[in-house]
Amino acid sequence: MKFVDIDIAKVDIDRVNRKGFSEVIYSSGKTAKQIKQIIQVLLDKDESVLATRVSQEKYNYLTQYFTDLHYDVHAEILTTGRPNPELKKGALYVVCAGTSDLKIAWETIDVAKWMGIHVEHIFDIGVAGLHRLLSYQDELQKADVIIAIAGMEGSLPTVVAGLVDAPVIAVPTSIGYGANLQGITTMLSMLTSCSSGMTVTNIDNGFGAAYQAGLMIKRMNRSDQS
Repeated sequence: MKFVDIDIAKVDIDRVNRKGFSEVIYSSGKTAKQIKQIIQVLLDKDESVLATRVSQEKYNYLTQYFTDLHYDVHAEILTTGRPNPELKKGALYVVCAGTSDLKIAWETIDVAKWMGIHVEHIFDIGVAGLHRLLSYQDELQKADVIIAIAGMEGSLPTVVAGLVDAPVIAVPTSIGYGANLQGITTMLSMLTSCSSGMTVTNIDNGFGAAYQAGLMIKRMNRSDQS
């Protein structure tokens, strides 16, 4: 196993060989200087860089040192370096219940695209207007994996999983009124779903859902990569 020890972090430069993708930088709780140091190690090793939860302030700092940064202010996702190979097989659909869930939805989409996945998205199809979701039923049948994002009581993934034969990865968000408990109610609702073929990530974890979907789709592409 290989890593580069820069005192504030031991950067895993062997992860791309084990997992197929380089180490991802979780930026919340790190200073801009620390993020810069880790990015530099990855770039020196010609790896693809993905940093999540990067604030605008930290991004502004990083632009002083790196010229080829791609930043999505809505998702707080930063990428740079060598692109990952396109995964030609497999369609990922990202759906969310409401406009309030869009930050997590865009995080999910950006991470999946960084992994080389073809992504389609459908927004604002929560079950409070069930006819909106049902109008996309034929479209959702094309998906190989679906990520369903919702707050409040979190019923969207349950309904989606009952309509399709693709695996559904449910992402509870912290969107909701008091008894939502910052997403705990949503997560427990999803965990106790009666729909088959559905798994659940942690609250607001769009990154985790996208990465899980990416590993599934990467498996589908093994014959192309051999």
